[in-house]
Amino acid sequence: MADETKGPENPSPQPGDAKSASPAEVKPTVEGVGKTAVSVAQPGAPAATPAAAKPATPAGAAAPPKPAVPPKPAGPTPQPWTSPLGNEFKKNFGTGIEAWSYLGQNYFVVDKAVVMDLLRQMRDDGFDYCVDLTAVHYPKREQQFDIIWILYSYATNERVRVKTMIKEGERLPSSTSIWATTNWLERETYDMFGIEFEGHPDLKRILLPDGWKGHPLRKEYPITLQDQEWVKINLGIESGQ
Repeated sequence: MADETKGPENPSPQPGDAKSASPAEVKPTVEGVGKTAVSVAQPGAPAATPAAAKPATPAGAAAPPKPAVPPKPAGPTPQPWTSPLGNEFKKNFGTGIEAWSYLGQNYFVVDKAVVMDLLRQMRDDGFDYCVDLTAVHYPKREQQFDIIWILYSYATNERVRVKTMIKEGERLPSSTSIWATTNWLERETYDMFGIEFEGHPDLKRILLPDGWKGHPLRKEYPITLQDQEWVKINLGIESGQ
């Protein structure tokens, strides 16, 4: 017969009986100002690690140096060009010619004393079309101007450039007797750079008016100032430049 004076061995927990609740179920809070609940760490739980504070730079201390800028990668450079055509020209013209290739573009650098003979030889070897003739200005160089012919061979589908260098005021023979297409090309080079070609049949400006001063593709040329002057003199109005 059960002993009625003893209660049940495992009595059910009663509401409000904190001692009978498991530790995981107890989440005591502390009521702060504004009814903000602040959690209290549970027994046995690891303490929260505070975030590492960033050390402040002392007043007046120098800022840490910036990382060094990596060097700019080297670009492509001209490479010697070996070809039967170049070997022939070097044999014929000696040290007055160099053969180079830059990004697949082949060209000869030729002394101005032999450049016309080389151009005729190239015409006879099949470069029957002068695609372009132009110049480049390097004012700080002793030989300030590069003169460049771009030649094409229909027979071999080959394109080769020829370059020579001259000083300020030097002239070159006209190549109109070799390729008729250089007539207007030499006029344009004269118009833009002031380079004269001896023997040209009609060397005069081709893009700018005859009364224009100077040559606009020279590096030191003040194009805006010249435009204002020409417009005011010839049109009687102020330039919009």
